[in-house]
Amino acid sequence: MRHNKKLKTEIRIRTFDAPGLVTIKMLLPACSRPSLRITLSKPSLWANIAAKSKSSSRLSFPTFRASSVSTFSTANETTAMAQDGPINQHPLQVAKRLEKFKTTIFTQMSSLAIQHNAINLGQGFPNFDGPDFVKDAAIQAIKDGKNQYARGYGIPDLNSAIASRFKKDTGLTINPETEITVTSGCTEAIAATILGLINPGDEVILFAPFYDSYEATLSMAGAKITCITLQPPDFALPLEKLKSKISKNTRAILLNTPHNPTGKMFTKEELEQISSLCIENDVLVFSDEVYDKLAFEMDHISIASLPGMYERTVTMNSLGKTFSLTGWKIGWAIAPPHLLWGVKQAHSYLTFATSTPMQYAAAVALNCPDSYYEELRKDYKAKKEILVEGLKAVGFKVFPSSGTYFVVVDHTPFGLPDDVSFCEYLIKEVGVVAIPTSVFYLDKEEGKNLVRFTFCKDEGTLRSAVERMKERLVRK
Repeated sequence: MRHNKKLKTEIRIRTFDAPGLVTIKMLLPACSRPSLRITLSKPSLWANIAAKSKSSSRLSFPTFRASSVSTFSTANETTAMAQDGPINQHPLQVAKRLEKFKTTIFTQMSSLAIQHNAINLGQGFPNFDGPDFVKDAAIQAIKDGKNQYARGYGIPDLNSAIASRFKKDTGLTINPETEITVTSGCTEAIAATILGLINPGDEVILFAPFYDSYEATLSMAGAKITCITLQPPDFALPLEKLKSKISKNTRAILLNTPHNPTGKMFTKEELEQISSLCIENDVLVFSDEVYDKLAFEMDHISIASLPGMYERTVTMNSLGKTFSLTGWKIGWAIAPPHLLWGVKQAHSYLTFATSTPMQYAAAVALNCPDSYYEELRKDYKAKKEILVEGLKAVGFKVFPSSGTYFVVVDHTPFGLPDDVSFCEYLIKEVGVVAIPTSVFYLDKEEGKNLVRFTFCKDEGTLRSAVERMKERLVRK
């Protein structure tokens, strides 16, 4: 399609200022056709530059790249500017295996939060920083020149620290050289595990609600997904349902404990029941345990520690949740060598290696004393109490949360038809963000009455959010 209307493009440079419109000749062969209007800042700075250049007939301007600036069209056109000149926008393209997946709900809700100045109790990242001793270790590693590619499966210091922590947590002794692969966050550990061990057509059992990357990654692997729903109020394992679904055709069960989004912790009895079925049917377990240190009502149990399970389990974990450093993206997978081989192969062609200085800092973090974890649980338990009691006072039906930093509630007392409508109303009219849980189900109807809040925020933020809901949210 051709467009005859002129495309006006405005470039704003915030660093400098000029009182009037300035014409600048630039070497921009790709962008020379549209008219360019340059808006500049700080007139005093330009005056100084001009004063210093009186002996010259030309002003010297700072160099900048036009390819990175934003553009707008004054006409209702579909033409846009790119580095190589005007282009026509095309329909978004995506492989069929990912067609059903949209922008993640976390991105959508966080964007709305900024737009409406809402308090974000949706996405699970802390609004406070991680411990200084870990950050200082990262800074020191950078200063010490540890800035090139790391060994693909992890630096020796971190692998040894992971093995030591795993032994302390599970009683299992593992070889840090052959049974650990360090990844770029647990999300990559999940992806490497699925892509490295699941073939197209393999059946994988999920427990809904589930972390949204599970379904997307399984779709990329071409897996057949079988879903078993955990029902409120306690989200207990439906053993008979699992027995009816698991078979010799099942390749793996993807487990998450403590469980996002519900906060459920699988009990020892439930884990033993899953283990028995896996051994009987020769099924693998991929166990996501990123919230293992945020267990409030009972001790966390890693399914790999149960008899006969280590040899068929990939245990996945990360640094971010435990040390409030979610942006570092340091994760790992633990498995016997015959399973880790596939994980390691996939990892090699996904990211190859993970941030080197951050790995050195992660090793320092994992060698911290147990008192750190005790203080962490104490702090989060206090935050949880503030939010849970506040939500109950507002009028929500709050379901028990034994672990993680999430709590799930029933929003139906407030009269909105579904979870997405409620969360949009909550952001726009109340000024608080929650996550609609229907995105964590294959059948969206199963989650339409539930929303998830997080309490990984400072106490002042949690109290402010509760007060907003008390003032502006009315039961119907």
